[in-house]
Amino acid sequence: MPKPDLHDPRLTPFRPDLAAEHLRGTVKAARYVQAQTMLVCVSLAPLYGVPDATSKLQTELLLGEYFDVYEQKNGWAWGQAKRDGYVGYIPADRLGIIVGVPDHRVSALRTPIFSAPDLKAPLRGYAHENSIFTCAAQEDRYLQIAPDNGWVFARHTAPVGDAVSDWVSHAEHYENTPYVWGGRSSFGLDCSALVQNALQAGGVSAPRDSDLQENALGQPIEINADLSGLYRGDLVFWRGHVGIMLDGKTVLHANAHHMMVAREPLEEAARRIKKTAGAITAIRRLS
Repeated sequence: MPKPDLHDPRLTPFRPDLAAEHLRGTVKAARYVQAQTMLVCVSLAPLYGVPDATSKLQTELLLGEYFDVYEQKNGWAWGQAKRDGYVGYIPADRLGIIVGVPDHRVSALRTPIFSAPDLKAPLRGYAHENSIFTCAAQEDRYLQIAPDNGWVFARHTAPVGDAVSDWVSHAEHYENTPYVWGGRSSFGLDCSALVQNALQAGGVSAPRDSDLQENALGQPIEINADLSGLYRGDLVFWRGHVGIMLDGKTVLHANAHHMMVAREPLEEAARRIKKTAGAITAIRRLS
């Protein structure tokens, strides 16, 4: 989890009336509480900045992720995601008790959750890439999600800790996925979620938002006027946006112009984005 930035409410479980116990002496709040860690028990759990489902989506949590709860009130849980440190409100009924240590992750972009270990069984929904779960049982080619959240095809999973060797190729699997602000799955995602998801599949933890990624990932390289000298896997940042270089000239990014994950010449993207978000702010190289 990223180190809390006390000036950034996205990463700090603090409100004037309530704060995490570990922030006692660091921030001033009316009361401090210990976290109750809970488990996301649905395929996708929306996280908002305020307890209002009609407000702007901040991000999503995936099946099996942990969420530190500091308050439950009026059907909402306020707390902090364990995986990337994001703070916000989640509908409380999307959370459940922890049922063992996760030992598998979903390695496909998404996979059906069957009600029984049978491809003809009724579906309970879909699990998305980087979801994690404890395997309760195995039958034929299917694994059961503990305690009884259905069955998934075993070859669409991998042991927790197994990482893909080429995270950029994995990012390409999301091409044509719809653009959704705050989305974090193959149903729809935004620019920074594309980076975060692909890096997580490659075993690299990444912050949720593009400005946080710009500060945390890789090393800065010089921005040449002709945008030369770039390599596959370089991350290109603008104010509020990020893309992944597929080669020296082509960028892959989830963007609102195409309203999907698309590849295009970096020069063309930079020219268009400059009109609304300004020039490229940084290029970061992970290795």
